[in-house]
Amino acid sequence: MIAETKVCLSCNHHINGRADKKFCNNFCRNAHHNQLNSDGNNYIRNINHALRRNRRVLEELLLPAKLITKTTKRIMQNKGFSFHYYTHCSANKKGNRFHFCYEYGYRVVGKEQVLIVRKKCG
Repeated sequence: MIAETKVCLSCNHHINGRADKKFCNNFCRNAHHNQLNSDGNNYIRNINHALRRNRRVLEELLLPAKLITKTTKRIMQNKGFSFHYYTHCSANKKGNRFHFCYEYGYRVVGKEQVLIVRKKCG
């Protein structure tokens, strides 16, 4: 019976130990899996960054004591807001559709006006 020589999937060094071992150490294991997931992680990271930026803009434009305010698309875009990214949509009792970035929502009213709201917690 000839023993099969195993090599690390990350660095190609010889592996000692269990028969089902694939990596020589934790660093190589992590490096291998990070490499496999890098494309998907980068895409998700960019979307999450856009969502957090949108939430920050909405939070900044809506005063802490208020639940609703008005602004313009231009002001929001100048602060880095992207209308392409939001977490979910919801309609109010009148049937008006709001786009939300977590607890902050907005609705375009007319061509340039934007209504910003904050959901009540609880």
